[in-house]
Order: sequence, then C-alpha cells, then structure tokens
Amino acid sequence: MLLDQQVTMEKAFHSPYDLKERLGGRLDAAEIAAMDPDKLQEVFAERPALHRFPGSMAGRTQELANALVEHYDGRAERVWETAKDGDGLLANLKALPGFGDQKAKIFVALLAKRMGVQPQGWEEAAGFYGQHGCYSVADVDGPDTLAKVREYKLAAARVRVLSPDQICAGLGDRSASSQAGRAVPCPASRPCGRRSTGVMSCSATRSACCSVAWRYLPVGGPSTPSSRCVRATGSTPTVSSTF
Repeated sequence: MLLDQQVTMEKAFHSPYDLKERLGGRLDAAEIAAMDPDKLQEVFAERPALHRFPGSMAGRTQELANALVEHYDGRAERVWETAKDGDGLLANLKALPGFGDQKAKIFVALLAKRMGVQPQGWEEAAGFYGQHGCYSVADVDGPDTLAKVREYKLAAARVRVLSPDQICAGLGDRSASSQAGRAVPCPASRPCGRRSTGVMSCSATRSACCSVAWRYLPVGGPSTPSSRCVRATGSTPTVSSTF
C-alpha cells in the first residue's frame, strides 16, 4: 500500500514481491530497518525499478520498517490486531510514515473487504471507501473491478472546481465544457439524469452536482477532506480541497 502513488496499481502491489525476491526471498521489517540506506536504494533502483521514484520510496520504506520495529515488534499484522475498533485502526495507520488520511482510509477498507479484518466501526472509519462500489484498490478483485476503479478515477480527475457564483448561477462557457469532453457520471455512483441550473443533491449519494454549460460536472465522490468536491450548504455552496 505504501508504494501506491504515481504508479499503476499493478506496479505498486507487485513491487513488494519483487523487493522480496531481490532481498533473497524474505521480507523482514527488522532486516530492512537495519539495512544500509544506500544499499536499499540500489535494490529499489535496480532495473526494472520498483517505483517511479526509487530513491525516495526506498527511504520511505525504511522509515515504515523502523516504525513497525519500534511500535509493533516488526510485525505488520499488529497494526490491525492491536486496534480495538475502526477508529483505532485508522489512527494506527495514520501514525505510520507515508500513510495520510486518504491512504489510511483506503487501507482500512482494503483490510475489511479483501482480508476480512473488520473491527467494529470499520465502515465509518473508512468513510467513502467503505461503501459498496468500485472506488479504490480495496474494491479490486479481478480485471472487471480493476477496470471500473480506473473508470471512476478518470471520472474523478475530470472534476473542475468552480467559484460559488458560477455554481449558484449555473454559469459556464461552452468552450470549457467541450474541452472537458463528454459528460461523465458522478464518481460516487451514476449519472444524475437531470439537466437544471444551480446546485442539487444526487439522491443516490447525497453528493452535490453542478450543471454548468448544459452538462453535469462530477463534483461528488469521496466525501472526505482530501476529495475535490462542491458541497451545497443551504443556498451557498462551499468548495473543499482537492485530491
């Protein structure tokens, strides 16, 4: 999970196996923590490199290994085995090097959906990623779901954050709309199916959608501070931070 950034999901989740092979068929947190940093960087950089940024990710991997040794006796499984509930698991993950809020929530969902690790309250801790659907690697169990997750990510990437004035007035220019490509569904679920101005809620997801230049922009999706969305608060929409 640590390597899942700026590379394909296949690369991110196959690289630990490749690292294991390069280290003699064994992945041990204590051994990685004790390695010479330059040597570990060489292992990551060996062709084919284990990541787009082998140097920095080798360092981050060693930081993670050190944290596991210091707090969990070098056993990764203790990160979730010692958590009393979903909030505790999320807190354990967010305390690890390289795990921000979004990645930690995705990993909570991955543990629950793919590995059966489901402490009480895990769905709330995972937030949007705990829902049923195809939104992250936590939902991938084969080629079909992988394709759907990619489709969602492409839709989410098309989100354009507009000013509140534009949103309330339902304004926009045709050229911007045409350049953005065909209308795409709200990343959270499905096309809104309505064409009107202003801001309205998608009944399926309670996420906000905005009609600009005769098309809906996907401004729903993961309702977390790390998402890019436009949220209607009374009559005045507010814009959150971006992905």
